[in-house]
Parts: sequence; structure tokens; C-alpha cells
Amino acid sequence: MPLLGFGVFQNFTTQSTVLEAFKAGYRHVDSAQAYRNEVGVGEAVRESGIDRADIFITTKCVSKNHGYSRTLRGVDESLEKFGLDYIDLFLIHDPMSGTERRLETYKALQDCRKAGKIRTVGVSNYGVKHLEEIKTAGHEMPSVNQIELHPLCQQRAIVSYCMQNSIVIQAYCPIIRGKMDHPVILEVAKKHNRDPAQVLLRWSLQKGFVPLPKSTTPERIHSNAHLYDFSLDTDDMIKLDGLDKGKEGAISWNPVDFP
Repeated sequence: MPLLGFGVFQNFTTQSTVLEAFKAGYRHVDSAQAYRNEVGVGEAVRESGIDRADIFITTKCVSKNHGYSRTLRGVDESLEKFGLDYIDLFLIHDPMSGTERRLETYKALQDCRKAGKIRTVGVSNYGVKHLEEIKTAGHEMPSVNQIELHPLCQQRAIVSYCMQNSIVIQAYCPIIRGKMDHPVILEVAKKHNRDPAQVLLRWSLQKGFVPLPKSTTPERIHSNAHLYDFSLDTDDMIKLDGLDKGKEGAISWNPVDFP
């Protein structure tokens, strides 16, 4: 899985935007059934001419589509919309369906993996309770947990649990949906002669996360990928780490505490 992904939430020009992302070097696209743009992502994959094996595609099933049979059907529907033979990573989008349906959904995705329809099974917006639930049920742990992550919302208990259990952490809203005017972020950006988004994405990479920035502006798509010719020093990381506001720092739905 490439360490930098391209998010397509609320992206209604998906095909052209994903093609631009491919030109910028992205090879990892994060979609979802609820985004209603799996078709556009698939069209971009085919039009790009890039070898399918070099592109990593993620999608997710939201809670209203949870349950064993509905998940099986949903996987087939996503494959048809993408026009792909397999999906690299399939996530449970949220934990908001309750224990029984969460576990049914997880079992269905594992069965789809065994059938070769998907390569990897993961979750999204899962707190420690939900991850422990999977372990207690005797299932193998998910490969990925995708959660809201940026300096203002660091979800440290979840991050620690995932790292202890070899679960890759994907970071959505890594550039705080453009709300990057905090003085510390601006200070670090000025120090490195970078824009704030690049600083936030670099922070995410250095923390060991897989950030998923999204944009429909070509210039931003390209600049968000220019992250590998600089690094943040210890002092920068300490300052950014110090911005954590806990749950109050979340800017998205962040249902990690759902029962």
C-alpha cells in the first residue's frame, strides 16, 4: 500500500481529478460506497493506462449496508461499479450498526478475501472497544484502521493500540479540511518554506500514518504530493504534537466511541 493516498470524499469530478492525481504520482485512491463515485474511480484507472497491479484501490461499506448477506452483495456491487476484478482494501466504514452486524460484516469481508474478490480487510472509525470486539470473537485483526488524524485530533489511545497490534493507521482529514491557520502550523511552514498542508502531511508520514489528503484543484493535488524532499525536526514534531485537543479537535463525524 502506498504511504500517501488520494481521498475522493465529496469529489464530483472524480474521473478527471483522479487522473490528475495519477499524473502527480499518487497510486492509492480512497473511495467508499457512500461517496457514490466508485464508477468514476474505475474509469480513471482504465483511462490512465497504468498497470492495475500498480494502483491501490480502497472502498468502504457504511453501517446501513452492514450484515453478512448485504455485505456480500455490496462487495459484488462495488466490483461492478469500479469495473475491477478485485479491490485492494475493503473497510467497514463505521461501527454504527452494533456488535452483531459489525461482526457479521467483518466475517463477510473475510470470506470475500478468501474468494479473491478483495485483497485486504480493514475498518474505519473503530475505537479500541470495536477492535477488541474483533479479537474476542476470534477473528484475525484488521490490517488497517482509518481514522481522523491530524495534530489537533491525535486519537492517541487508538493509535497506540493499533501500533501494538500491527494495524496500519490511515489518516483522514490530515490537512484539517483546509483549517490550517494555527500559529504553530504557520510557524513550522515558514521555517521550512513549505505550505501548511505539506507540513501537516509530513507530520503524518513521520508519525507512521498513511495520510489521505483530498483536493480537486490541480495545483493542490500536485503540491500535496511533494513531501519527500524535506523533513520535520524533533522540535517541529514536539510543537505539532502539543496541539492535540483530544475529541474536541475533531472536525469530522469521528464515531470512534459508538457503543
